[in-house]
Amino acid sequence: MLLKPLKPVCRATDQAKQLSKPELNQIRDCDRAAHQWYRFVLSFPPHLVQTYVERFAIEPHQQLLDPFCGTGTTVVEGKKLGISSVGIEANPMAWFAGTVKLDWTPNPDALVRVANEVAMAANTIIQQFEQDARPLCTLSAESHQMLLQNSISPVPLHKTLVLLEQIKHQVHPSYARHLQLAVAKALIAAISNLHFAPEVSVGKPKLDAPVIEAWLKEVMRMTEDLQQLQALDSTPANIYRADSRQMVGVLNSNSIDAVITSPPYPNEKDYTRTTRLESVLLGFIQTKAELRLLKQGLLRSNTRNVYKADTDDQWVTKHTEIQRIANAIEERRIALGKTSGFERLYHRAVKLYFGGMAKHLADLRSILRPGAQLAYVVGDQKSYLQVMIRTGELLGDIAQGLGYELVDIDLFRTRIATATKEQMREEVVLLRWPGKTPAHPYPFSDRTL
Repeated sequence: MLLKPLKPVCRATDQAKQLSKPELNQIRDCDRAAHQWYRFVLSFPPHLVQTYVERFAIEPHQQLLDPFCGTGTTVVEGKKLGISSVGIEANPMAWFAGTVKLDWTPNPDALVRVANEVAMAANTIIQQFEQDARPLCTLSAESHQMLLQNSISPVPLHKTLVLLEQIKHQVHPSYARHLQLAVAKALIAAISNLHFAPEVSVGKPKLDAPVIEAWLKEVMRMTEDLQQLQALDSTPANIYRADSRQMVGVLNSNSIDAVITSPPYPNEKDYTRTTRLESVLLGFIQTKAELRLLKQGLLRSNTRNVYKADTDDQWVTKHTEIQRIANAIEERRIALGKTSGFERLYHRAVKLYFGGMAKHLADLRSILRPGAQLAYVVGDQKSYLQVMIRTGELLGDIAQGLGYELVDIDLFRTRIATATKEQMREEVVLLRWPGKTPAHPYPFSDRTL
């Protein structure tokens, strides 16, 4: 098994500095079109997709898949490169963002005109509220409970709700989705009290915010990008809202030639918190029941979406290293006297995570064409009581047990752990599907499937 950087580093003494540069995971100016409309803070960059598209020698007639699509980096970049692409994403806000970023059909001039009309109408209503001293628009009590406390102040919330209402009632559907996504981007960029560094937190309250102006700024970025994107050839691209562990029946058998993706890592990052504000305001999550249903459809990567009925851990009951790590976490928890409900689930979350990845890779086999090449961006973790989890190595081992060939493990970059300031590895696990399921296809499970 080889561990190497994507690009050679000249001197070993410079390697750590080179691999830890923040720009390795940032969007380059030349790649911003469509990608900048909305993305996760920790999304991998478009140039990483370009690297593996070139390395895999993917051709236009082939099909590229991202089964953990997020906000669509791989699929959008595939479309820009002229490669037929498809994604799978269970988070409704991320799915919405990705599908809008794939839609380059709106006329840019018309989009600007419609946005200006909406802005004028929203400003008029906001001024009327102020003149009449009317109560501010707000969310229902149940919807408000879904938000991170103080994530948005009352006045900016009021203005945002007025804006969204005008988009809903005045705008044709061919433009409304783009204008709604611009609201989501403006929320996290300029309107809310949220802070990303990279974890989501609540910063100093903004008693007021230039809601309409911030939104129009994002719309203008979209229109500038659309002028560039509409010059490209139209290439098929789609994102399905589905569970990456249950892809059979969603995607056609024997249809995928390459996979470039970044699944969640096994840590305590709750991705539904990252998108909670815009998910609630755009209407994707409004009740605790809807939030629970969303979490149940996600890979178990943190204790906030672990449930008693979960069974993905059965896929790795015979994987000795994963069982060792889980036992080490539980033993350390007991030794440290950690007794909270979430801490008691740490060891189980690890087993559910890797079991879910095994289920995903098992499902994926029937969808891949023989010779398909795969790249999984994952990171080492010590989130659970400082017990090291070599995510890339474990994922590669699971894949081999399911019949995949482990081609390589590239070192993409290093990052500094928030708690310990330790340099952690972020890697790209490279796999190949030979086209034949092994005689014993579930080597890490006692479960009969």
